[in-house]
Amino acid sequence: MYTKDDMFILIFLLIAGGIMVYLAQNNLMLVPLHLGSYVFSDIPLFYIIIGSLVVGLTLAYILHLVNTIAVSLTLHKKDNKIKETKNEVAELTKQIHQLELENERLKNNSTVIEPTDKNAL
Repeated sequence: MYTKDDMFILIFLLIAGGIMVYLAQNNLMLVPLHLGSYVFSDIPLFYIIIGSLVVGLTLAYILHLVNTIAVSLTLHKKDNKIKETKNEVAELTKQIHQLELENERLKNNSTVIEPTDKNAL
């Protein structure tokens, strides 16, 4: 049905709505808004407050997304490096096993070339 996260979101939205209602009731004065060379006159102050909040949250979210993408790319590169290193370790283990077999053959002075180990990695 409803999870704990859904309830927290609902409570947060109720609190945020209450704050916006409070701002709207107490900040009804009309003010001019200057954006560069453009001037917008007679805008209620609570629109400017809420608009600033929304713009700030949007910019923070965009910066968070950029940071998340950068971290994801870094982790992806590190995962690929780990896979390459594991493959290199497996190849070196195979080579060590073959050299151990050859070393045993040389210790026993065997001139017969034994087939390679079928159980090798």
